[in-house]
Amino acid sequence: MKMKTVFNVMLLLVVIVSATAFSSCKEKRGELKKIWYNGSYNRDFNDLNDVHLSVAKKIGIEPVSSREGAEHASRDMVEIKTNDYYEVEELTHSIPYLVPEAANLLEDIGKNFQDSLKNLNASIYKIKVTSVTRTVADVKKLRKRNTNSSLNSAHQYGTTFDVSWVRYTKIDEKDTLNIDKDRLKMVLASVLRDLRRADRCYIKHERKQGCFHITAREL
Repeated sequence: MKMKTVFNVMLLLVVIVSATAFSSCKEKRGELKKIWYNGSYNRDFNDLNDVHLSVAKKIGIEPVSSREGAEHASRDMVEIKTNDYYEVEELTHSIPYLVPEAANLLEDIGKNFQDSLKNLNASIYKIKVTSVTRTVADVKKLRKRNTNSSLNSAHQYGTTFDVSWVRYTKIDEKDTLNIDKDRLKMVLASVLRDLRRADRCYIKHERKQGCFHITAREL
């Protein structure tokens, strides 16, 4: 009986020590590394509308007149939903569908962004998608509200989406380390620059709208 009690006590101690060690390892993330972007947002991401349009027309859908018509688009499209890597904000002038090349690109941006944050020993955040595919009706409505928006928008082809550089979603709210939006933008810009250099996309840094305007390229 005594031997059994001693064994149970020892087993309990092993479990407690193991749990403490695991918790300690989990919490130990390392010192936050310096976050910096060695470049210029405006110069590095200055692909003009004509460049976006050219590739959008080549690999995208034919523009659809209404949201109902999107079900019969000329190419199969992928519905994008909030997931582990990005959050889709409430869309008022677009629908959450992209051609496969653009949907894959968006997920890669979200994954690479989080991988970069992990490598920097930072808290983990999700990027936010603010605009996706626009119908002809969406473009006209947006034009009435914002006269600077283009009637000939790459957003009509299912190849293009906007990612905010102002807003992000923190995954673990209990994590006491907060990264400000300026440094998160630096991390995001580094990820986007790498993908642009790899010929995965064209990008325009939108200062007034607070987003990166991104069009997928042909793989």
